[in-house]
Amino acid sequence: MPIRPVRIYGDPVLRRKALPVEAFDDALRSLVADLYDTMAAYEGVGLAGNQIGVAQRVFVLDVKDDDEQHVRVAVVNPRITARSGKDENEEGCLSIPGIWGEVARPARVTLVGQDEHGAPLQIEAGGMLARAIQHELDHLDGVLFVDKLSALKRQFLKRSLEALARGEVPEGYHPPEAGHEGAR
Repeated sequence: MPIRPVRIYGDPVLRRKALPVEAFDDALRSLVADLYDTMAAYEGVGLAGNQIGVAQRVFVLDVKDDDEQHVRVAVVNPRITARSGKDENEEGCLSIPGIWGEVARPARVTLVGQDEHGAPLQIEAGGMLARAIQHELDHLDGVLFVDKLSALKRQFLKRSLEALARGEVPEGYHPPEAGHEGAR
C-alpha cells in the first residue's frame, strides 16, 4: 500500500473534525492499510486519518500496553466511554515534528468503536496505550497535543509552530521517500 505524506502543523485538515465512517468496504480497508504503512514508514506509534488528509473517524495504533503486550489495532468511529486517574508524560506528534511537551491525560480509558470490518471492539487501556488512544482520538476532533500545553509552553513554542505552519520542518526531518520505508 502507498505511504502517504503526513500533514504538518498548519494544514487545515488537522483542525477539521473527522466524519463518522459509514461504509465498511474495501476503500476503508485500503485506508487502514495505508495508515499502517505510513505510520511504520514515519516510525510512529499511532496515526489518524486526518493526518494523511482523510477526515474520517479512523486511526491505527502500534504500541505496547501497560503489561508490555504489543497492541496493533485499527479503530473506526472511536469514542471513550470511561476515564480515570491522571498521568502526565511527554508527547510528540508526526504532524508536529521536532516539538515535544508534557501533557496531562487520564491514566486509564475505555475505548469503544469498530474494526475495519465493522465488528465492535472495546479496549481497556492504561499507560502508553491509553495515552496513544487519547492522542489519536484528539486528532479526529481537530485537537493537537500542543493545544493541551500550558500557555507559557505554547508561547515558548510559538516561533517553532509558526515555522512549521510556513512549511519549515526541523533540520534532519525528512518524510520517507516512496519505496524507502523507515527512511528519515
